[in-house]
Amino acid sequence: MSAAVILLVEDNLMDVELTLDAFAQVGLKNTVTIARTGEEALNYICGKGKFADRKNFPTPDLVLLDLKLPGISGHEVLAELKNDERTKRIPVVVLTSSHEEGDRAVCYDNGVNSYLVKPIDFGEFVKVVRAIGDYWLTLNVGPPEALR
Repeated sequence: MSAAVILLVEDNLMDVELTLDAFAQVGLKNTVTIARTGEEALNYICGKGKFADRKNFPTPDLVLLDLKLPGISGHEVLAELKNDERTKRIPVVVLTSSHEEGDRAVCYDNGVNSYLVKPIDFGEFVKVVRAIGDYWLTLNVGPPEALR
């Protein structure tokens, strides 16, 4: 089995760098693709436009999704993914700075698999990233390939 492909949907370059640094610190060697907008994330996940070649742009095994994105919001991305038969089984973990109860409610109403608030402290963030790797990339048994 090949290493899981992660799609990190994040528009803030500093948060992208922090996340990639945390991945490196905990030893995650997975392929990580970055989408900077909701539209780019949906195009990647659905294999549209420049992402149509699935050999070079494989369907992600895990989506790490920020909520505050330019254009199409993270909430809209989540709703589209979970309402599409082709993508509804892809695990989506919201990774956001929002503590808002309303954001959490909307995410769970739309089928999010997990909602994590980014800690401000880098050491704590590394712990969150380690937990993501331990659970979603090691322990969790995803849907059969034929159902993805």
